[in-house]
Amino acid sequence: MQLTPGKLWGMRRMADKNGLFKMTAVDQRPPIKNPIASHLGVDQAPWDQVARFKRLLVETLQDQSTAMLLDPHYAVPEAVDQLSPDKGLIVTLEDSLFSETEGGRLSSNIDDWSVSKIKRMGGDAVKVLAWYRPDASEQVCLAQQDYTKRIGEQCAKYDIPFLFELLVYPLAADAHQTQEYVEMKGKKADDVLRSVEEFAKPQYGIDVFKLESPVNASDADGSSQVQAIFDEMGRLAGRPWVMLSAGAGKAEFRNVLKHAFKAGASGFLAGRAIWLDAFNHYPDWDAIERDLRGESSDYLAEISNLANAGASNWQQHECYGEGGARFAPADARFRHSYDDV
Repeated sequence: MQLTPGKLWGMRRMADKNGLFKMTAVDQRPPIKNPIASHLGVDQAPWDQVARFKRLLVETLQDQSTAMLLDPHYAVPEAVDQLSPDKGLIVTLEDSLFSETEGGRLSSNIDDWSVSKIKRMGGDAVKVLAWYRPDASEQVCLAQQDYTKRIGEQCAKYDIPFLFELLVYPLAADAHQTQEYVEMKGKKADDVLRSVEEFAKPQYGIDVFKLESPVNASDADGSSQVQAIFDEMGRLAGRPWVMLSAGAGKAEFRNVLKHAFKAGASGFLAGRAIWLDAFNHYPDWDAIERDLRGESSDYLAEISNLANAGASNWQQHECYGEGGARFAPADARFRHSYDDV
């Protein structure tokens, strides 16, 4: 694999000088909107309350982050002006409202947003979450695959990294039904591994995987059996990858990261494991800010140190071959892809 200049530049912007991703997610919508609405006793959380929290996240956590993931609904309009130009900017493209069918979930973009718009606003990468179950209906699987292909094609066209997130979820026939953005109870490692294997195919154009633990976070116990599953996930990814927290607690996510780094992960892109405890003080804004600057920042520093000690430099991933990630100006793909600009 070789990288075009825009993809190489965006990947470098998301990482530190040692090629490690220490990225904080601020794009969550239902996990923030729903508790606020419940506390206030309203159907829809007030925009200003959700946006205020996201602005606080950017203000308090960006110093220890190499990049931040913002959403166009709240974080971009309210907080992008607070994000340092020294930090990478990732923008989420998928709508948090998905279609739930008998055969599985279907993803779609946020209205009036696109890869080209994210590129035009100065984003360093496009992030897309696709709910995926390899045992969903054939129609749903094909739709999710086609959706992802289209995003990959657009990211190639506009020369911007494609950061792809996968989450398994309960089908209609499963127990533990939920539409929350949390780790599926009783998930099967094989569902995670088969999903990674599918989207590692070149037609999807993925540059970085954002992956969930292949076992329930509470089962990440340091054993060789669990490590073997993480190792297989890293092998199947076949390119740089980072871990997401999926609502795991601080201790659980710490254990997940230890397995992931041993398996070759290049860092993390996490949200709730870092800031959820602080958010639970809502609506006490003083307490929220105090905990974000204290406990949340301390935890972010802790897992960053774990990355320093064990994560892999993305630029040295074996997928790039000898010499690591690079851009060759004589590469014919560069000439062709920029001829029409």
